[in-house]
Amino acid sequence: MLIQKGLCEICSPKQWKTISSDKLCDSGYPVYGANGVIGYYSEFNHRDRTLLIACRGTCGSLNICEPFSYVNGNAMALDRLSPDVDLSYLYYFLLHRGFSDVITGTAQPQIVRQSLEKVMVRYPELERQREISGLLDTVGGLALSRRRQLEKLDELVKARFVELFGDPAANPMNWNRAPLSACLKSIDSGRSFVCGAAPRTGNRPAVLKLSAVTSGSYRPEENKAMLDEGQFVEAAEVHGGDLLFSRKNTPELVGMCAYVYDTPGRLMMPDLIFRLNTTAQCCKMFLWKLINHDLFRGCIQAIATGSAKSMSNISKERLLNLTVILPPIELQEKFAAFAEQTDRTKALIQKSLDRLETLKKSLMQAYFS
Repeated sequence: MLIQKGLCEICSPKQWKTISSDKLCDSGYPVYGANGVIGYYSEFNHRDRTLLIACRGTCGSLNICEPFSYVNGNAMALDRLSPDVDLSYLYYFLLHRGFSDVITGTAQPQIVRQSLEKVMVRYPELERQREISGLLDTVGGLALSRRRQLEKLDELVKARFVELFGDPAANPMNWNRAPLSACLKSIDSGRSFVCGAAPRTGNRPAVLKLSAVTSGSYRPEENKAMLDEGQFVEAAEVHGGDLLFSRKNTPELVGMCAYVYDTPGRLMMPDLIFRLNTTAQCCKMFLWKLINHDLFRGCIQAIATGSAKSMSNISKERLLNLTVILPPIELQEKFAAFAEQTDRTKALIQKSLDRLETLKKSLMQAYFS
């Protein structure tokens, strides 16, 4: 039997006083903002784990604060939770439900207590709640483990790069340096197309979004369907073995690169993406990992134009003049073989993670819809 009550009947949503950033410390009690811990403070306002809803900024995201912590004003704390409601169950229920219908304001979206009075919560007896949340915790824990494995493998490749080549910006191993123009046969530009907002269905022509590249891994599912299929341009189509470079993005993400191991057909580059075609003395996988390496990102961002508050852009001319290290091709290929093998392992872990995420969504659909 399911019980249904209003959220404000089973808890008391409350915003606490915001601590200004200049009063935050490096140690003390953790301070939770809209997206987790933002610093530390000498006092706490919560003795117990408490469910938090971001009520400003990224409205509707959820978090759980640890015992003895301070909840800042950007998060709504669901205080005094009813003893017949499990905290983790409520977290998953609200995560599935979402808060799109209670967010107010457009320029500055927010969630206020009065809006939360409209939120209804359905829940079974406490033991069943704990069974459900325990299962979802297990699936979520496995997914978190997979994500950490992926992060560790990324760190391994970056560490191997430095082991073989040193810091690519400082060049302590005194490798030959060359402008990128000496490493490229050509740079292909994408095109500007009229697209819808939704991804394609089937094998219809589509255009990649910037998000297909900016993670550093190729994501062909990040695309937009073309409105006019007759405008398909074969010269802009993406192929396996391509090295794609995002020439325009936020200052943090501009210039991120992705190597295409394989790809579905009839996907095209937009005008915000370059295809880098390397010469025989430069291995694409080496160049991919060089461009994306944390130690080299400053060099990439230095050739971008645009203000900090706008989209940054890297012109073809500036990119061709970028100075890069150029170790012997044999060493580049040795590193490439290591990186490719690591990526095969990552692909298997990613498939496992995708299955876990699908399972979690299906379980939440079954339990909470």
